[in-house]
Amino acid sequence: MSNLAALLEQYEQFKLQGLSLNMERGQPADANFDLSLPILSSVDDSNYRTDNNVDIRNYPGGVLGLREARQVFCEQLRVGPDEIIIGNNSSLDFMARIFSWALIRGVLGSDAPWAGQSPKLIVTAPGYDRHFTLAKALGFELLTVGIDHHGPDMDAVEKLAANDASVKGIYFVPTYSNPTGDSLSQETAERLVSFKAAAADFTIFADDAYAVHHLQNEWPELPNLLETAKKHGTQDRVLLFGSTSKVTFASGGLALAGMSLANIDYWSAALNTQTIGPNKAEQWRHVLFLREYPDGLKGLMRDHAKILKPKFDCVQQVLNDDLGNLNLATWTNPQGGYFVSLDTRLPVADRVVELAKEAGLALTPTGATYPDGVDPNNCNIRLAPTRPPLEEVQQAMALVTCCIKLASAEYKEKHS
Repeated sequence: MSNLAALLEQYEQFKLQGLSLNMERGQPADANFDLSLPILSSVDDSNYRTDNNVDIRNYPGGVLGLREARQVFCEQLRVGPDEIIIGNNSSLDFMARIFSWALIRGVLGSDAPWAGQSPKLIVTAPGYDRHFTLAKALGFELLTVGIDHHGPDMDAVEKLAANDASVKGIYFVPTYSNPTGDSLSQETAERLVSFKAAAADFTIFADDAYAVHHLQNEWPELPNLLETAKKHGTQDRVLLFGSTSKVTFASGGLALAGMSLANIDYWSAALNTQTIGPNKAEQWRHVLFLREYPDGLKGLMRDHAKILKPKFDCVQQVLNDDLGNLNLATWTNPQGGYFVSLDTRLPVADRVVELAKEAGLALTPTGATYPDGVDPNNCNIRLAPTRPPLEEVQQAMALVTCCIKLASAEYKEKHS
């Protein structure tokens, strides 16, 4: 029996199992959500006034968020309590507001709105599909640069931004990037905040969605973009974003934005025209819940890691066992975040996703990790092992490796 015939037989066995598996989106598992169930009852009719005597039922409180919430969640973005704004639920919504205002009015330091300047944003690829969708929907032209274990390709970033004033910023994930799991190095952070951009209002939009999503027990020392920028006097260049979507509940939580004090003044004035204030009840529930949780935010995230790490370990084990010596693919081994990025050696990613779907496994659509949904090399596959139970991750990864071997064998047969 030929190798291709043997792989086809193996694949057919998977199809006969009637699988219904999903590793498409990076969602928390129910076990992760269960950690935060006490948040639902953390506020009642006896404690609806905050430490500062703010009645969470009424309007007052301000657009920056409750002082107590700012003191808790500044740890997540590693900024001071005066350097953070707490908003509602989705960091993507927060970013959309910032981008929209930048187009209409500009950012701090702009001499004109961005909308009339044919604005461009640098994005890392492979990257986060929702970043691409949001930015393009608002009219930004996207310029792609690569990313590796140091972060964005700074040679490419500097080349794009140094002589083109329409390049208004870079939009990326600095910690455990989606999907590669790469994190910014200190050297890259230094270059990012200090290089001379043609646009005086060049802005770093850093979506630090996985800033506290470490898989190891001890939190590593990672570059602090805002503090690094302060050393160079460019702190107004940095805007940090995050949320509690994968900390507590994805359906209802808090959005976070960290920035310099000058930016706090600028953006709070902008927000003040749009809202009387965020959901203080939700903020107060989070504060009281984390006060009671052993070791607070760090303790909660360590408990998340206990659930997630076995799944990431399983992904690595199956990939190494099934593909380690075959030269058919390479993949990342992230120490945090929600994804593993795999690149097939041959241009067969679309065929792998197709085969997996036919056998009952949903994977991220091919090209989703690139602007316009087009992977120029047809090789990148984003694996999201966080939602399924561990046994389903094992099943899914066995099918993934089978599909990679089969798709590669088909390609070689066709092009031999």
